[in-house]
Amino acid sequence: MTNINIIECHLAEVRSHLEAFGETFIVCDRNVSGICQKLGVATKGILEIEAAEDKKVFDTVLGICRWLFGQGADRKAFVLGIGGGITTDITGFAASIYKRGVRFGFLPTTLLSQVDAAIGGKNGVNLDSYKNMLGVIRQPEMTFICPEVLETLSDKEITSGAAELLKTFIIRNKDGNYEKAVQALSRWAKSDSERNPDLGNLIGAAAKIKADIAGKDPNEHGERRLLNLGHTFAHAIEKNSNESIAHGHAVAIGIILAAHLAESLGLAEGGLSSRLERDFKSCGLPTECPFTVDALADAMRKDKKADGCIIHFVLPLAIGRVEIRDLSVEAAVGALNKK
Repeated sequence: MTNINIIECHLAEVRSHLEAFGETFIVCDRNVSGICQKLGVATKGILEIEAAEDKKVFDTVLGICRWLFGQGADRKAFVLGIGGGITTDITGFAASIYKRGVRFGFLPTTLLSQVDAAIGGKNGVNLDSYKNMLGVIRQPEMTFICPEVLETLSDKEITSGAAELLKTFIIRNKDGNYEKAVQALSRWAKSDSERNPDLGNLIGAAAKIKADIAGKDPNEHGERRLLNLGHTFAHAIEKNSNESIAHGHAVAIGIILAAHLAESLGLAEGGLSSRLERDFKSCGLPTECPFTVDALADAMRKDKKADGCIIHFVLPLAIGRVEIRDLSVEAAVGALNKK
């Protein structure tokens, strides 16, 4: 069991949590660099990076390591990554290999990173446009969930994160949080004035669910695979779209495809895929795949989660109940084409 430290707080409170770590170095997405000043944290240096998918490569990691070295960072250094999932992935990877590993933490600034990308210890970069092929699993000292950083997010960023929020509650639906999330996001999608849905409690609940699952299975040999719901299809969709489809939007489509697959195999409760499609559409999420499943097959075979010719497909059986089924890509594609 690995302890994953989620701290729900306001920006003004972050400094008190960092005082014990001594020398702090900040790596941040240049689009949110203003947050660094709001923290009031004494730092040894701030490195602003371009948080774009084509920059999520090993060269960027090396650049951070060279910067840390140039700033005189030693084994006692603490690195704080501020930004969305790309920034936290890159920062965590760099901190994990710099001088064989220094301490690090995250302050995620997008909905997607607060409920998913910045939690669980997966830190990595892409290889030749294949998602997260290089990396390590190493936990941050803490992940700060600060509500005010979400206030300026665009509609696209909200919906991209919404898919991961809903995914988490499809896996575990304690206290009816799936239904609560659908209601909150549906109100937001239909409103011209309420552009920031009140998701504070739901974000915290989703973050803790992921932390609990990842903490019990840090190296993804069992239960943690459930968190990949929709992702085998999603990564193939992103690959085929040349990254023009946002990750969260691809996940939404991937969850629908997984539900169709579960129904095709006779595993899901009747009407599950139709319900998910209605709910996702009401939240402003896409549900139609722009590619045939045959067109996705090659990228799925090369997915990092593939185990030889078998993929551990995560299939939703009902809201709050999912299971893993080991299938070949050919078997999955064949079942979907029969539907």
